[in-house]
Amino acid sequence: MRTFLHSGAALAAAVLMSVSTFAAPPAPKATPTSGFTVPVFYYKLPNGLRVVLSPDHSAPTVAVAVYYRIGFRVEPRDRTGFAHLFEHMMFQGSQNLGKMEMIKLVQQNGGTLNGSTRFDFTNYFEIVPANKLETMLWAEADRMRGLDVNEDNLKNQQGVVGNEVKVNVLNRPYGGFPWLDMPQYANTNWYNAHNFYGDLKDIEAATLPDVQQFFKTYYAPNNAALAVVGDFDPADARKMVQKYFANIPAAKKVKEPDFTEPRQEKEKKASKVDPQAKRPALAVAYHMPGRNTPEYYAMGLLDQILLEGDDSLLHEELVQKKGMTGAVEGGINMLGNMYDYNGPMLWTAYLFHDSNVKDDDILAAMDSVIDPLRSKPIDQKTLDRAMVKLRSDFYDQLSQFNGFGLADMLASFALFDDNPARVNDIESQFRKITPALIQKTAQEYLRPSNRTVLAIEPGAATQNAESTKSGN
Repeated sequence: MRTFLHSGAALAAAVLMSVSTFAAPPAPKATPTSGFTVPVFYYKLPNGLRVVLSPDHSAPTVAVAVYYRIGFRVEPRDRTGFAHLFEHMMFQGSQNLGKMEMIKLVQQNGGTLNGSTRFDFTNYFEIVPANKLETMLWAEADRMRGLDVNEDNLKNQQGVVGNEVKVNVLNRPYGGFPWLDMPQYANTNWYNAHNFYGDLKDIEAATLPDVQQFFKTYYAPNNAALAVVGDFDPADARKMVQKYFANIPAAKKVKEPDFTEPRQEKEKKASKVDPQAKRPALAVAYHMPGRNTPEYYAMGLLDQILLEGDDSLLHEELVQKKGMTGAVEGGINMLGNMYDYNGPMLWTAYLFHDSNVKDDDILAAMDSVIDPLRSKPIDQKTLDRAMVKLRSDFYDQLSQFNGFGLADMLASFALFDDNPARVNDIESQFRKITPALIQKTAQEYLRPSNRTVLAIEPGAATQNAESTKSGN
């Protein structure tokens, strides 16, 4: 779903996580940590805005990220697609920046920017030279304070979103597979199971007052988190944040919908004809344990054991041993990672295969590596290897894209947990996991009755090919 808008001039080398200590400013105080730690300064403005500052002086850049607690599954029932529509509207102008001027501002300062809509948030971020931090804070505050949108912009973006659906889903092979398709089959709660791209009728029916009300409701400071990562002084940054964000009024808090899912008691199987596809595809998904529970961390290690890397059990069985496919992909949260969501989630594995490979044979092969995890504890060597891979993946997430990876995690933990310092506790949570808990988690969450299977059947493309072969 990420809409990569523009990429500006190349920035300095990738930001590495700082392990050095530094003198904390008078307020706020950094969270006490030990060993390898990320500096975290966290506080809230009186208007409710959650602010996370994490200095890192390894490169002269800063990442500024604003996360709003409005994602695909947060949008109201009669406003499907609005979360995504707003991702576009936020570039159409604000009180002091005209249409698309936000993009020009970043690019002309040698930076890059992006925005995306996810399950539980919509985010906007910029990576710029460090001396442009204040400019970016001003710009982000300007569009949080007031969206300057008119009928022409709204109509234009309704058309843009509609075309995006056609290009990315309707007229594209495997469009929406499996991230958009699977939740609609695996979940029962409408908020987790509706078409996240939205009903085009809802999007086309949006009026200017609708958009203005949506903005007032969900784009308020008390529904947002601001994360700043990079080369800056926390005391200076705090003053800038105060200057530009503190006078933005809070909005009346909206009660969130209930996102809970019932325990799945029976395996679900579904198929979908894809006229654009040339080969069959298969996805399997299991409902995840609750976020931040011991089983959640155990599932993170099971993901490493089963799916991540060429030494994973599913890759070895389906690719190397049986040659059923060239790759098995997937993981926890198909629109991000296992840290940046809130609410029910799926662990999903998917693959593309030739038509002479039967779905039941693939499922049997998958079960042949999953069932042993449910019947006996793994050995310590397997757990240790999973932990090594998990650590590598976690720190890779943190260091991605010149500070954005860390900003993403800090903003998510601030928005969902009110505790961005969790970033320094993640590894210790995984280290608590035992072989016995791995087995217990596999027994409950990798049982066949918790599984949804979705097969993609190639449609017109295959039929045409067969017609061509037979000379019809």
